[in-house]
Amino acid sequence: MQDEFYMQLALDEAWKYQLLTYPNPAVGAVVLYNGQIVSIEAHQKAGSSHAEVLALLSAYETISGTTIDFDRFDANLAHQFLRQLPKDFFTQCSIYVTLEPCSHEGRTPSCASLLAVLALKEIVIGTKDPIVGHDGGIDIVGRGESSVSSSALTIKVGILEEACKTLIEPFIVWQKKAFVLFKLAQTTNGRIGGGYLSAKASLKHVHQLREVCDTLLIGGNTVREDKPTLDCRFSGGKACDVLIYSHENHFDNKIPLFEIPDREVAITKNLDFLEKPSFVLVEGGEGMLNALKEKIDWMLIYQTPKLSTNTLTYNTTMNLHFLHQAKKDVDMMIWSKNLGY
Repeated sequence: MQDEFYMQLALDEAWKYQLLTYPNPAVGAVVLYNGQIVSIEAHQKAGSSHAEVLALLSAYETISGTTIDFDRFDANLAHQFLRQLPKDFFTQCSIYVTLEPCSHEGRTPSCASLLAVLALKEIVIGTKDPIVGHDGGIDIVGRGESSVSSSALTIKVGILEEACKTLIEPFIVWQKKAFVLFKLAQTTNGRIGGGYLSAKASLKHVHQLREVCDTLLIGGNTVREDKPTLDCRFSGGKACDVLIYSHENHFDNKIPLFEIPDREVAITKNLDFLEKPSFVLVEGGEGMLNALKEKIDWMLIYQTPKLSTNTLTYNTTMNLHFLHQAKKDVDMMIWSKNLGY
């Protein structure tokens, strides 16, 4: 059960950055040194160092008692640094990673090629990479390139495999079509409306998701009634493009929504665009939820610990499967999969 324990730590860390890594998958990693945990890290942003690299850098700092003096999120610098370490530096280390180390060279170097030269004693993998062209990392690591014999390397695959597959489900979906996430905030007794319900940490997280999504989809009634801004001010990022789903195309273009610079606000009467690979974040009320019921992949629920007499709620029927729960300040954040009616 030790393998499962360490893999769960990697999973929990990866969920902190779920979807924020778009278009990359969420991945977590844990490094042990002589059986002791020395780092727990996760991939945080596409184009930056992957989970394995961040975990190995943190492990280096813990083991050596020194601090690196470069940007750890610069993947090229990180790989170069790790490759120049003494060949036996990580020989007493095991690494747990939720997804097979990448084999391809893209915006970042191959993690599999890196692990092949570091001569760790054990690599434990949650699930193989399902994308052709990204897979094959296990074979690269297994062959090894280090002057330190790779014959002692142990590779295990399939630890908490179903949980690791669930973690990367969005990544699988957006290879073929839009991954649709419906976000909602509610009180403990299921009431919505009446201004901000969520804690600042939850609001910041929503704005971080807005930063990375391709499209923020909202309903026409939300625009008319709430007159939202829908920017990313709590995360400090650039506001995403907004698509209004409405059969009416008359809106007050003087409301804040239309005054954010450097973004596009468009109107659509159909949902055909959801057939194209992308990440679509949906924010809206009951009408929007009902309109998209069959299109929603996951729901993200921010539940605040308060009761409300507000009568507004999501008066609908939908079966959900809870995938992961975490805290955002006082709020409970619940990732759920849509199982339909």
